[in-house]
Amino acid sequence: MRFQLLGPLALADGPDTVVLQPSKPANLLAALLLHANSPVSAEYLQRAVWGEEQPATARAALQTCVLRLRRLFSKHGVTTSIDAVPGGYRITAAPPTLDLLGFRDRVRRAAGLDRDPEAELCTLRDALSLWQGSLLANVRSVVLHRDEVPRLAEERLRAVERVCDLLLGLGRCGEALVDLWTATRVHPGHERFHEQLIEALYRCGRQSQALAEYRRVKGFLLEELGVDPSPSLRRLELAVLRGEDLGPAGPAAPRVIRGETVPLPAARPALAPDAAPSTAPDAASATAQATASATPQGASPVVAASGTPTPAPTQGATPVQGATPVAAPAPAAGTTLAPVAASRIEPVPAVPHFTGRATETAALTARLTAPPPPGPEDHRPLTVLVSGAPGIGKSALAQHAARLVRDAFPAGQLLVRMTRTDGEPRPADEVAADVAAALGASGDGRALLILDDVVDADQVRPLLAPKGDAGAGPGPAVVVTSRMGLGGLIATHGGWVQRLTTFTEAESYALLLTALGAERVEAEPRAAHRLAAVCGHFPAALRILTARLLTRPGLRLSDAADWLGDDPLARLTLTDSPDHSVAGLFDRALGRLDPRLSEAFTHLAQGPPTLLDDRGPEDEGPVPEAVREQLADAGLLEDGPPGPYRIHDLLRAHVRRTARIRDRRTEKV
Repeated sequence: MRFQLLGPLALADGPDTVVLQPSKPANLLAALLLHANSPVSAEYLQRAVWGEEQPATARAALQTCVLRLRRLFSKHGVTTSIDAVPGGYRITAAPPTLDLLGFRDRVRRAAGLDRDPEAELCTLRDALSLWQGSLLANVRSVVLHRDEVPRLAEERLRAVERVCDLLLGLGRCGEALVDLWTATRVHPGHERFHEQLIEALYRCGRQSQALAEYRRVKGFLLEELGVDPSPSLRRLELAVLRGEDLGPAGPAAPRVIRGETVPLPAARPALAPDAAPSTAPDAASATAQATASATPQGASPVVAASGTPTPAPTQGATPVQGATPVAAPAPAAGTTLAPVAASRIEPVPAVPHFTGRATETAALTARLTAPPPPGPEDHRPLTVLVSGAPGIGKSALAQHAARLVRDAFPAGQLLVRMTRTDGEPRPADEVAADVAAALGASGDGRALLILDDVVDADQVRPLLAPKGDAGAGPGPAVVVTSRMGLGGLIATHGGWVQRLTTFTEAESYALLLTALGAERVEAEPRAAHRLAAVCGHFPAALRILTARLLTRPGLRLSDAADWLGDDPLARLTLTDSPDHSVAGLFDRALGRLDPRLSEAFTHLAQGPPTLLDDRGPEDEGPVPEAVREQLADAGLLEDGPPGPYRIHDLLRAHVRRTARIRDRRTEKV
């Protein structure tokens, strides 16, 4: 039995479908399914069922609606239950039992197929086939049609955009026209569809029709909205008028994942001949790029201290076809390793203005330059694990140390990003092929690999297996950065661990000095220490703060401390790049957790600190130590046995603030 939301609300069993009649229980079911697997508060459900004007008996009537739905489920053999939770209800579903989840699951899988456009296109077509007509046509809820339906429609539109871009990139312009004629007429104000249609017509040799379509959309925008076409549409019209060659088509539209867009690794070439491609930022290291986002193009990041710095764009390199496994011999000494742009591998960049971590840097460089132990273990790479909380500075430390010891690795150094642009982990075989392609032909010397943002041990174990013949010498040294403790990896493959914590007060002050300049900081030393304290001495927060302060050179630090202290989480973000924020960093970290662990962490962060004790509060008892250990291993809890566990103040405040916003805006419990 399946629930269908992407069209009229219905229950389906094989080919048989029961479309529900408009009713209050139908409103309730739609509201629950739209937030499947999450508790939904009674207040939100009441608004969804009755609207903003609710009867005095709404709460009791809500319980009656729940009972009616349960009877309906029993009648049709639906095994899914509607569970009562504190303050509301929850319904559990999975991609096979709810078409909305199935659609999002297929789109997510399509996003991982960017190297196979045909497979990505097929998967997206499969996802769009789940849409069966007008959204929730039989649900008479003003609240749902106002707040939820537009969001779902946007997810579909972005998937259709991506399908059309793939068709254009594959040269199937005639096939794209079939979709685009409909899309442009149904959504006349959606300029991206018009741009795709004009391009498809022009590539099919229908120049006059392409120009007519441009004039039509231009007239619509001027008459209906009073605006001119977008710059990209105007550039396209000019190219069509001149009869220019648009160059090879390549899919450039953003992909849709869980209703959010993520940039593709490479954009379609611009029409202007002098336009230069750029590398999309890595979502997994977005917080570390905060300072770079506030820096003029071409300039070095202001502060890259102890965090993942923004990599310099790499372009023009092509991976070697038929690459050998990861342990391919290194190039000759002194050779510069070519970046493999499509594979998310590049030479290790410098970290400008690296600050703090003197002890950790000395220990890491000493470990990397120590002579390898004799014996058969020579064939296993030297492994160093740098772990810690998200935004704590793992990548910057690894890159800074690597640059300091580059003379010890004449075969070169590579930064290997272990997640895709959408945050999904890359499989080990894909990484191995890319690394082998970058290492190139055999030669003397040893290479250093930084495997950045490893998600779990299984992702890197194949890369650390012993390679080569006896007496061939040690393989490349490997530095792994990860939010996870990866104790299993150390147990099976050995290695050395460097666990990072927040900055000391002196390190925080030094970062402010380096970023803002001694004149500004030393004029208000007490205010500088207050700013560092409000940031919790958290490197990512300090980087974002300094970027904001650099854009306001006349702002006194004492005034900044007062302003930041009023709402640090809301203000530790870059206004021109909202993804570069402490809140976004924490959201992405929590999104990687197993849902049960995420729920446990939310409970811990919202409750009293005694929840982290071994005994816990009298009315609740402790959270199991195994759960606390898993959260500590994920970098979300600090310390632990024999001392107490702790949650960083910013992280605790973020979870509580998120819960308040959720209760206020979406009314989820």
